[in-house]
Amino acid sequence: MSTTGATADPLAALGALPGVAESVESVRKAVDRVYGHRIMRRRSNAITSEAALRGARGSAALSGADWALEEVRRRTDFSGDDEARIVGAALRLTAEAGQLLSIWRQSPLRVLARLHLVAAATNGPEVGRPRQDGEPIDESVVELPLPSAAEVNGRLEGLSELIIAGGSAPALVTAAVVHGELMALRPFTSHNGLVARAAERIVLVGSGLDPKSVCPSEVGYAELGRAAYLAALDGYVSGTPEGMAAWIAHCGKAVELGARESTAVCEALQRGAA
Repeated sequence: MSTTGATADPLAALGALPGVAESVESVRKAVDRVYGHRIMRRRSNAITSEAALRGARGSAALSGADWALEEVRRRTDFSGDDEARIVGAALRLTAEAGQLLSIWRQSPLRVLARLHLVAAATNGPEVGRPRQDGEPIDESVVELPLPSAAEVNGRLEGLSELIIAGGSAPALVTAAVVHGELMALRPFTSHNGLVARAAERIVLVGSGLDPKSVCPSEVGYAELGRAAYLAALDGYVSGTPEGMAAWIAHCGKAVELGARESTAVCEALQRGAA
């Protein structure tokens, strides 16, 4: 996404694209339904914990580790193979994201560096900083052209400036742009998808749209499928109004499905308490 031009608030301009306002309103209604559930008033911590687990499972599935929820719940060792490490990274990121909300609006690049450090869980020189030209990237799920290190640095700075400046854009729009930009750039040598979805979660929670983090969009992305996810991402990368609107709508649908998932959890808990 270009962050320059005549528009003072480019994120707000995206909110005016055809169909985006409808997506924003639909998401708001879905989120309100979860927060209005009687179980949320009594057991919100339980819903938040379950949403975190299901969100981590969904994010890991998009990155190639499509485990059953009960397997994620049961396992304690995530160091065995590549899939186990992906699931472990997703779980760590979900836990870490909630600790970084206060830092995000002041220093988003610091938060992204921290997210990559947590996901990678190693001490290599490439961890926690944008990749350099020539460094290999472990991100086989996305096959889009890889921007140069100079472009990555420039666009990350632009994204950071937009976040710090704030603006009037709906939370869904900001979250979708953060997610899409990180997926387009793949700024780290690994775990870019997991980091991008964790950053989206931070925006949704920190904006006040989903303050208790009970609407895991990662669940929605996994339910919609990887093919739809990558097709929508192609729209974002195209930079066209239609493509951008389609990506925002896809992100919105994922949040709605995450909200539906937690509503079902509320209903199950209510039946158990009856």
